[in-house]
Amino acid sequence: MAVAACITASAQAPANRPNIIYVFPDQMRNHAMGFWNEEGFRDSVNFKGDPVITPRLNAFARQARVLTSCQSNFPLSSPHRGMLLTGMFSENSGVSANCVANRPVSDLRDDAVCISDVLSSAGYNCAYIGKLHAHHPTPNDPDRPGLYVEDRVPAWDAYTPPERRHSFDYWYSYGTFDVHKHPHYWDTDGRRHDIDDWSPRHETNKAIAYLRNDGNVRDTSRPFFMMVSYNPPHSPYRSTDDCLEEDYALYADKPLGELLVRENADTTMSKAVSARYYFASVTGVDRQFGRILDTLDSLGLADNTIVVFSSDHGETMCSQGVEDPKNSPYSESMNVPMLVRYPGHIAPDVDRGLIMSSPDIMPTLLGMAGLADRIPAEVEGRDYSGRFLGTGDSAPLRDGALYMRNGDGDRDSLGNVISYFPVARGIKTDRYTIALTIDKKTGKLKSSLFFDDIADPYQLRNIPLDEQPEVVADLCARMVDLLREADDPWYKNHILADMIPYPSSATAD
Repeated sequence: MAVAACITASAQAPANRPNIIYVFPDQMRNHAMGFWNEEGFRDSVNFKGDPVITPRLNAFARQARVLTSCQSNFPLSSPHRGMLLTGMFSENSGVSANCVANRPVSDLRDDAVCISDVLSSAGYNCAYIGKLHAHHPTPNDPDRPGLYVEDRVPAWDAYTPPERRHSFDYWYSYGTFDVHKHPHYWDTDGRRHDIDDWSPRHETNKAIAYLRNDGNVRDTSRPFFMMVSYNPPHSPYRSTDDCLEEDYALYADKPLGELLVRENADTTMSKAVSARYYFASVTGVDRQFGRILDTLDSLGLADNTIVVFSSDHGETMCSQGVEDPKNSPYSESMNVPMLVRYPGHIAPDVDRGLIMSSPDIMPTLLGMAGLADRIPAEVEGRDYSGRFLGTGDSAPLRDGALYMRNGDGDRDSLGNVISYFPVARGIKTDRYTIALTIDKKTGKLKSSLFFDDIADPYQLRNIPLDEQPEVVADLCARMVDLLREADDPWYKNHILADMIPYPSSATAD
C-alpha cells in the first residue's frame, strides 16, 4: 500500500500496550441510552433520555468517561467513517458524501494513513467486523469478475479487496446492505458468507471468536485493535424482520406518546410507528455489546482494553417533523454516544466540557495507547487523550464543532458525480447551533437554522438571524478557525464573506 512509506516500520508492540475495541452501531443517537434518565446522569444534560431499555450500557456508563457532546460533523455514514479512520475532515479524507457507485468523488483515500495503519505499524493485530461504507463501489465482485456485488443501479454495496483494507489483517465486512436478518460478508480471503441471523448477533459471534482466538486468527503476544460496526439501529425499522422479536415485545404495547417523549417529536407522522422497532434494535445492540464485555471479563482482558461505544450519526425519529433521520444540524442527528472505558487509567465521569468532533477520535485513541508520537502529520483532529487520562497535556478545546453538508456537484458524460457542492456549514457550541445553507446557483444565503440550545433544548424555535445579530456575528467569527482547520472549501473560497470574517489571506493559506 502507498501508506507504507508514511509509517515507521512495524515492530513488536510492548506487552503492556492496551487492546482497543471500538463498537459503533449505525444511526444511534446519544439520547437513546437509558442511563440519561438515571441519577448521576440526568442532571448532566437538559434533555429527556429516550425510554429505551439498555441495561448493559447503563452499567458500562458507570465504568466509563461519558461525553455529553460528541458531534458527528457530517452526520452521514460514509463521511463520518472517513473522518473516524483518517482523523481528517471530509475535504482531505476523500469521503465527501455517502459512497455509491455513481459518486466516484467520494472514496476513502488509498494513500491516507488510517488508524489501523498506525496501530499495525506499532505491532497491533487489526480486525474489522461489520459495515464499512467508506469506499466507492466498483465492479470487482470476487465471484463475478467485472460486475458489482449487487445488481441495484447505482450499486451501494461494495467488496473491499485486501489492498484497500488499510492494514486490517482480519476482515469480515461488507459495504452497505440493509437486510438485517439476512446479511452477507466477505472474509479475509475474499470468500462471501450469506447468513440467516440478525446481523449484530452474528457480528458479535465473530467478535467473540476473534477475542477467543478461535482458529488462531491473531497473534496473542500482540495487542489487538478491533472495530465492530453494527448496522442496526439503522433503517429499515418497519417490522420484526428488522429486529429481534424478544426486543420488539418490550415496546409493542407502548403508546407512541410514551416512546417519542422529546418535545419536538411529531407522533402523527407515518414514521412514528418505527419508534418501537428502532428502540427494539437499540435494546438488541445493547445486549450484543454486553456479550463482548462479558467475553473480555471471562478472558481476563478487560483491565488492559480500551473499550469505546459510539455511533456515526443519530436519528431524528420524528423530531422536528423531518423525514430525513440524519444529514442535519439538529441535535438528534449530530449528537452521538461517546463512552470510553479504560480501567485504572480513565476515571469514570460525565464530561460536559469537551465538544468532540469526528476527526478527534483517531488521534485521541492513538494518544490513549501511548502512540501520540505516531499520529500522522496530516491528521486534522485533536488528541484529547490527556483529558481522558487525567495527564493534563491534551490539545486545547475548540470553540465548537463544525457542521457540514455537501451535495452533488458536476457530473461527467456518463452521469457520474465528479465534484461536490458545499451546501451548508455551521457551528455547534456549548450554547448555540447555527447552520447556513447557500443557493447552488448564486452562492448566496438561502436559509438558516439558529437555536439557543440552553433556552430551547429541543430546538423548537428557529431564531431569525437579525434578532440576535451580535450572537450571529460571534458564531460566524468562531466558524473561521474551524473552517480553516478542516481545509474547507468555504474557507478557501470565502463563501458568505459578507457574514463570515475570513482573513484577507485565506485563499492563500
